[in-house]
Amino acid sequence: MNFSFLPALRTGALLSLLLPLASSSSMTDWAARRPATASARAIPAARPLQGAKPDPAVIAQFGLYNNAKLQQLITARGKAMAAISDRPGDYGFTVVDSPVINAFATPDGHVYFTRGIMAYFNDEAQFSGVLGHELGHITAQHGKKQQTRSTIAGIGMLLGSIVAPRVMQSLGGVAQQVVGLGMLKYSRDDENEADGLGVKYSTKIGYDASHMADFFQTLERTEAQSGSSIPTFLSTHPNSADRYTRVKQLAAQAKQSAGRSTFAVNRDAYLRSIEGLTFGEDPRQGFVENSVFYHPDLKFRFPIPSGWKSQNSPDKFQMQEPNGKALLVFLGAGGSSLDEAGQSLAKAIGVSNAQAQKTTINGFPALVFEGDQQASDQNSTSAHVLAQLIQDGKSIYAFVGLAEPSSFSAYAPQFQQAAQGYARLTEASKLNRQPEHIHIRTATGTQTLAAALASAGVPSSRYQELAIVNGMKTTDKLPKGMLYKVVGK
Repeated sequence: MNFSFLPALRTGALLSLLLPLASSSSMTDWAARRPATASARAIPAARPLQGAKPDPAVIAQFGLYNNAKLQQLITARGKAMAAISDRPGDYGFTVVDSPVINAFATPDGHVYFTRGIMAYFNDEAQFSGVLGHELGHITAQHGKKQQTRSTIAGIGMLLGSIVAPRVMQSLGGVAQQVVGLGMLKYSRDDENEADGLGVKYSTKIGYDASHMADFFQTLERTEAQSGSSIPTFLSTHPNSADRYTRVKQLAAQAKQSAGRSTFAVNRDAYLRSIEGLTFGEDPRQGFVENSVFYHPDLKFRFPIPSGWKSQNSPDKFQMQEPNGKALLVFLGAGGSSLDEAGQSLAKAIGVSNAQAQKTTINGFPALVFEGDQQASDQNSTSAHVLAQLIQDGKSIYAFVGLAEPSSFSAYAPQFQQAAQGYARLTEASKLNRQPEHIHIRTATGTQTLAAALASAGVPSSRYQELAIVNGMKTTDKLPKGMLYKVVGK
């Protein structure tokens, strides 16, 4: 039987697991998604270069960001670079719908930029430098040389000492295929080579490649501001203290040998192209507030166990006990009935001797089953599973709780309380929650960035954040007519 309970993966949630666990990333219309099947296309490590079209598995995980102007920009610049690259090919370039600051290339010949990273570029030269870096990973065949795929902390919020491999395979199998290639851990030599190729390619198509180094500084500032993990782009593209200087030197050398005296930056053109870009998390796709998960588009809510970490992704919402001793996953369950959905789910996650019972949960028709999920090999341990399926109209959702058999009874009440708290969302303030967007403003006179932000109505608590987004300091002077970014509804 196909794993019909699992909708196709979509956004950058698994990529964002390189960041601290939080109520983050996005989860969209599970009920409307086509279920993943056993024939879902995997991505082999040494696939022929035929990446003109985005991989369905990558798009299933991230989703396309529907912005024709940005897609045209990345395609045009990418094709221009590919034509002058060391290994011309039919490569593809796509902007995906994730707030995570990231860019990555798959060895099949496709480059992906998240909308999150697009928000932090401040000119086309920065954008083109990073684009050339990613294309460089492809043309230098770094992905094909790299045999060890990143497991991204075991895929999902792995259960610490409880490695439940069949659950993680069934809940995250496609992501393993996608992320394993998109997030390869390149060597320092590979990264340095990609930096050099990024400088080379962006210079060849006429851009000032030194701006790529400036963008690395912007990313480092986002790390310092958050006080936590480094941005995903830097975590998968290791940085070093001398990287900024090295890229600046490479850019200067490339300019000298380019046979031209002027190089494009195109700041205003780039800023105008990102007007209206969705910024940060999109609450329409789910958000956490006061230990409750809300989904405005699907109109439901449920509580998160007190003190647990959470991670939102398009196909599921994961909750982890702080010490990694238990995991609770909420996801869409396919099937025309509770019985069918329950049978598919039990088979997919490998629960043996499951005892199913029809019931109601908070007034909704429900099916509950419990059983053991056997370890797949001698290096992993078994898990005990409690699955609670709820039918809400035409949609069927499942709360899947896992813990070691010896400690399961301690966590079962929390699994049950989350499911029992599932309810329709009716609060207007939650239903109407809207995402923020990038907006471009024009300085009305010579003023500091802080003054410009104040005149645009930005609260002072966000000045530092917006300074980083603009690649400036709050004390930097903006001449009259200069464009700058603000963030708002």
